[in-house]
Amino acid sequence: MTIKHSRAAWQRKAMDEVSVSSSPAAFEFLTLTLYEVTASPHFAAWLHDAEISIAFSNSDHLYMVGLKADGALAISRTKFTRCMGLARAGNSTLYLATEYQIWRLENGVPPGQRTENGCDALYLPQSAYTTGHLGIYDLAVDAQGQIIFANTLLSCLATVSDKYNFVPLWLPPFVPNLAAVDHCHLNGLAMRDGKPAYVTSAGQTSGDKSWQKTKRDGGVITDVARNQVVVEGLAMPHSPRWYRDSLWLTNSGTGEFGRADFKRGRFEPMVFAPGFLRGLDFVGRYAIIGSSYTGSNELYEGLPLENVLREKQLRARHGLYIVDLETGELAHWLYFDGLSRELYSVAALPGVRHPMSVESDGEEIQELVTVGTGRNAT
Repeated sequence: MTIKHSRAAWQRKAMDEVSVSSSPAAFEFLTLTLYEVTASPHFAAWLHDAEISIAFSNSDHLYMVGLKADGALAISRTKFTRCMGLARAGNSTLYLATEYQIWRLENGVPPGQRTENGCDALYLPQSAYTTGHLGIYDLAVDAQGQIIFANTLLSCLATVSDKYNFVPLWLPPFVPNLAAVDHCHLNGLAMRDGKPAYVTSAGQTSGDKSWQKTKRDGGVITDVARNQVVVEGLAMPHSPRWYRDSLWLTNSGTGEFGRADFKRGRFEPMVFAPGFLRGLDFVGRYAIIGSSYTGSNELYEGLPLENVLREKQLRARHGLYIVDLETGELAHWLYFDGLSRELYSVAALPGVRHPMSVESDGEEIQELVTVGTGRNAT
């Protein structure tokens, strides 16, 4: 398989990539007057040692964070309309939920090769399902390769279809019917053994956005197979993930990351981080957690996080936190200032050093061509 592209197109793409020295003394930089990125002193070294890069969705852009050949931190962004759910499938596929579609992005760089500007992974939009405006926070791929997602608008788990916008799979026991009213703000999906296992929602409520009245402490985790609530008392929980025999999640309304204590039916916090935590993935002993600003958005008003930040004299940050699961400490961080305020989903990219992606409707997607091997090809 080969990649062909216009050099002029890649010169334009390079303008939207930024880099910073990996030297501990130089961990703050400003680029293109668009935003400022601040990294903890050893963030780049951690990426190198972990042998990963990171993708995250941020409103109208898909961001990718990696390293250049010289060890410099490299950040690229690609425009997609209202990026939300993001999931990795295998070693070369990413699924990205946008405003009304779910895109399948495929890495077009063969193993061991790089593009002219040094990328070892280039994610190209190859196909899309049109879902309509559903507000897809979490999505995943099951053991059969089927896309499963949290359909927030209709308070259910759903899958894609070649004929319909979606097919509902499961409703929580407290949701009376399938209706476009956002009963409980069902947002998070945890897979276990290749099957949907747990979901998070901001309440166990029914009625048009009725969850907003109980968002301070009405959030729950629901066991999909047992069809019952197993953890209560949460503040807008998000991003449940089954990892190392535990269910981890963010209790977003308190700014805490931790795990579910099923015996006591409650959340066990591990660490506080300043921000509305949402988006979660793991690599080895570390958790990668997304963080959003709070502020004037009514979504965040009245949450315990407001008081905690005030008491600690901190401000919510927008970016990524790296937590050591063995020590419970914030090991590294990467802050973005000047961007959109909300980060939705995070995906680790193991074995990828310097990733980039391509817009679904830009000039590059027209000029980039990947060629497979045909039986009669010469």
